[in-house]
Amino acid sequence: MTKLPITPRRILFWIHLWIGLPLCMVLAVIGVTGSILVFAHEIEALMHPELHHASNGPAKPVAEIVAATRGAAPEGATPSFYSAPESPGDPAVVRFMPPGRTQPAPGGIQVMVDPAILEVLGSREGETFSRQVEMLHANLTIRDRSGRDIVGWLGVAMLVLGATGLVLHWPKPGRWKAAFQVTRRARGIRLMRELHGMVGIWGLVVFMIVSFSGVYLAFPQATSSVVGVVLPAKDLRAASNQFKATPIPQGKRIEVDQAVTLAQSQVPGALRAVFFPGRPDQPYRVMLSRPGANDGGPPATIFVDPWSAKVLGIQDPKDYSAGETMLAWQRPLHAGDGLGWPWRILVFLSGLMPVVFAITGIWMWVLKRRAGRLVRRSSLAATKAAE
Repeated sequence: MTKLPITPRRILFWIHLWIGLPLCMVLAVIGVTGSILVFAHEIEALMHPELHHASNGPAKPVAEIVAATRGAAPEGATPSFYSAPESPGDPAVVRFMPPGRTQPAPGGIQVMVDPAILEVLGSREGETFSRQVEMLHANLTIRDRSGRDIVGWLGVAMLVLGATGLVLHWPKPGRWKAAFQVTRRARGIRLMRELHGMVGIWGLVVFMIVSFSGVYLAFPQATSSVVGVVLPAKDLRAASNQFKATPIPQGKRIEVDQAVTLAQSQVPGALRAVFFPGRPDQPYRVMLSRPGANDGGPPATIFVDPWSAKVLGIQDPKDYSAGETMLAWQRPLHAGDGLGWPWRILVFLSGLMPVVFAITGIWMWVLKRRAGRLVRRSSLAATKAAE
């Protein structure tokens, strides 16, 4: 049997095959869980409607909302995060840290409250449905750093699969129209190949954007360094950790509403969230949405010293460099936020693409191996007949 020559295209084919074939199932799981998370808020509202419907009145001050939730939190727990209602009729959410903890952790004890009438709607503790899906998507339920690293490298694999797939399925001259559709009479390997290529070429741009943003979320420092080579940018996460409060002996920390007022005096905008200080040297982190900014896009973050009542620093998207703007948008883009419903639906569909790739890719591989066996049997039979 004649061996096919080794060409650059064939090398790309083997790279595409032997990355995609062993990893297709886990990549499908990552994709499907990502699609679910795009609509996690709506799913949680359907599962627990009593926690997600509030009155439409104006919200009370943050301190009053937090005070109203303390009775629903365990004794000794401290507030770590406040999330403002996303739209009228939505609840405010206050997250509490268990006693003795100084660093916020995902999940925790969350209390939902009607921000207009200060009625506690209920609380959630432990692993909610969306949290379980997020754990599977972000770190394959492996709770240490290795889980996120594995998912980050799976994101790199998706980028390689997307790039090699683009080359392998690049339409020949005069075949561009055929690349965007499946031939009506296509069957067997041809049907799987055309479906595989069609889904890839229609969704490639969104697939690559979401995959890249996933790699950034797993490896923010490394990705920032790579982006910084092309587009000057500083690591915004590292920069935010440099803002430290200066504790005043026998001093008293300002209330959260004063921190919000100070933040809004520097950056006009609607309150989106507040991170409370967990240690004496931590500032308030007040997150604001500028008027007219994209809903769900990168917020402005103002760091307020709770002891001196001074603004320590501001991270405002309007002042970002091109590279910093690109990096700041990675989380919203990955979650389907910031660009309205069309982008949200596209991100949802991109999460289903690995499932289609897995089914069509495995089926092509099975059909090709079956066809290869038939060819070898026929060749062997012909050889024996000639003898």
